[in-house]
Amino acid sequence: MKGIADTGFLVAFANANDKHHNWATQLAAGVTDPLLTCEAVLAETAFQLESTAVALAMINEGLVALTFDSREHLIQLARLADRYADHKPNLADLCLVRMSELFPKHSVLTTDRTDFQVYRRNKREAIPILCPPEH
Repeated sequence: MKGIADTGFLVAFANANDKHHNWATQLAAGVTDPLLTCEAVLAETAFQLESTAVALAMINEGLVALTFDSREHLIQLARLADRYADHKPNLADLCLVRMSELFPKHSVLTTDRTDFQVYRRNKREAIPILCPPEH
């Protein structure tokens, strides 16, 4: 499986006490290539886990790969920020939307179903997401 990793997925994977931990570990077991992500997601992950070491280990162990440089996409990120200003998106979400445009065959692995059902890539396309089952 190929995908783009969001913060919620990475936190659930690393935190055995997270309510989505089993979902995340099962999904991670099917990962064939490192999941794509960005530095904003890793920063959020380190903050939420209160461990930079764990976030960096995800790169070192091959769970994720940094494949996005915000500097190269500033214009597109600014447009996305304007388009979704009423939702108050964070930088990580905007980067993931842009990454979904760049890697259209990759689903976003996220626990944030609500926002990612609103966001659109290329202005109109739904972003394919993998989320924990709703109960």
